[in-house]
Amino acid sequence: MELAEELKNIKTQLRLSMNGVASASMREKGLSYKLNFGVELPRLKSIASTYTKDHELAQALWKENIRECKILAGLLQPVDTFFPEIADIWIDDINNIEIAEHTCMNLFQHLPYAPAKSMNWIASEDEFTQICGYLTIARLLMKKGAMDDSAANELLDQAMTAVLAGSYNVRNAAGLAIRKFMEHSEEQCFQVCRLVEELENSKDEREQYLYTLVRDVASTF
Repeated sequence: MELAEELKNIKTQLRLSMNGVASASMREKGLSYKLNFGVELPRLKSIASTYTKDHELAQALWKENIRECKILAGLLQPVDTFFPEIADIWIDDINNIEIAEHTCMNLFQHLPYAPAKSMNWIASEDEFTQICGYLTIARLLMKKGAMDDSAANELLDQAMTAVLAGSYNVRNAAGLAIRKFMEHSEEQCFQVCRLVEELENSKDEREQYLYTLVRDVASTF
């Protein structure tokens, strides 16, 4: 099937699966798209399962300013042809938390260069580049857990700064990365605890948020 025909077929399936109530609900929650069919995730995964992963199809879907197409792009993009420079292009095009979460889950975490690239992303000044970096790191930590000392120190330094100074979504993503780092081992948990112990009696809301996050994870050991 030709690329244009595949795109047309996918859009037809999306229209047939349209959920106006879900689309309106997402819009009310601040998830803005040029076009949003409100198709639920199980249905999107079902559509994706009928296609073989294909670079050209995924790239074409990503270029569509349509919620469902961008989610499908992450599901259908082969890892071996998704080069670092393409990852940076996609990152620049991400402007809401839903697409950030799905793209990190479905694609970014599986990239062979994800550990190094995600550390670069968290050092960016761009909000959603940072978010994708922290979300990707969190998923890598869920799979591998351990990091070398240099990477761990850099992550904790950047993540704590982000929790204390970043936007709401950056704070949450950075907090998730800290949590997953701590959950790997008692040693890593203790390492973070030492970094925040002086915040216990802080009156600053964000410092208290960070201290409480760390305390709650530590209480599980």
